[in-house]
Amino acid sequence: MENRIKEVQLDLFSGRTSCHQWWPNQLRLLFSSLAYLLLERLRVLTLQGTELMAAQAQSIRLKILKIGAVILKNTRRIRLMLSSLYPFRELFTQALLKLIPT
Repeated sequence: MENRIKEVQLDLFSGRTSCHQWWPNQLRLLFSSLAYLLLERLRVLTLQGTELMAAQAQSIRLKILKIGAVILKNTRRIRLMLSSLYPFRELFTQALLKLIPT
């Protein structure tokens, strides 16, 4: 449990409550909590049976979410063009296909 609390503080930036007012700090903590819940659901729903199944939030953020891509939007579809050298391309595609219903 302590590791998960530290993970939220360090990796999801909930420790940055530097505003002098209460509401902005509370909103930042709420956003950090929502980010943790989204990453946890991503881990449970899409990353089961993969190498990132037990990964920390920072690893998932860097390997799956924080990637460069070209987005092409058409009237019928949205295309993501990932780099051919992106090392986690198959894992990203697998996770994306589990999230999007067909």
